[in-house]
Amino acid sequence: MHITDFTIWQLIVVFFSIFLAGVIDSIAGGGGIISIPAYLFLGLSGHVVLGTNKFSSTIGTFFATIRFASHSKINWRIGVVSVIFALVGSSIGSRLVLLIPVDFIRILLIILIPIIAVFTLLQKNENDNVEKNVNDSLTYFHGIKPYLISAAASLIIGMYDGFFGPGTGTFFILVYTTLLHFDMTTASGNAKVVNLSSNIAALATFLTHKSVFIELGVLCAICSVVGNWVGSGLAVKKGSKIIKPVFIIALLLLLSKVTYDLFLNK
Repeated sequence: MHITDFTIWQLIVVFFSIFLAGVIDSIAGGGGIISIPAYLFLGLSGHVVLGTNKFSSTIGTFFATIRFASHSKINWRIGVVSVIFALVGSSIGSRLVLLIPVDFIRILLIILIPIIAVFTLLQKNENDNVEKNVNDSLTYFHGIKPYLISAAASLIIGMYDGFFGPGTGTFFILVYTTLLHFDMTTASGNAKVVNLSSNIAALATFLTHKSVFIELGVLCAICSVVGNWVGSGLAVKKGSKIIKPVFIIALLLLLSKVTYDLFLNK
């Protein structure tokens, strides 16, 4: 299969979708809910869809991470802890697929997502109005406590990522803002660090099994980079004013996908 097998209109739809997914993913997570259907639109096989999506999204997430880091919007100490335990959790979660029905997770999400959305809408944004060094922003806690919270939450979300997946970055943002009291911009930056690490690990597997449509992936990666760069720039400049509404949109997209998969995609 070659890029010339697709019409120009098919490619325009896919390229715009990947750009939009990059914008949303860099701000609030959940971009895969848009990008994966875009690749399916081209009639690619399931493994190639996942591999090519991981290829383009990994490159896009890398540039988003750079932009957050360049504006000091990443707490690296918490980020390292999150990455380690999220990867461990993902490994555990991929094994739980054989033990727990996926529909159980879908039903649980249908119950939880509206509650999370309401909680987010009611959450105040005072942290965004405080200038601070993110690496010294855990004064709410003392000693090892924030790292234990991060480790436990990352392990659980990592298990969810390995087991089910959609909206992982969105859930990390929720944890960082509610449990660690990060402002939403720093929470989004830290979520990018975890996403990038898990994406690289998964991409290595897809490349090894030759499940990446490189020709298409490179073009889509450019769209993803532009989308992630635009989105991360908006997040850095606007803070919760842009992150919160996009976060709600990401939750609604996730709720729609989960509901569709549970009741209609049988």
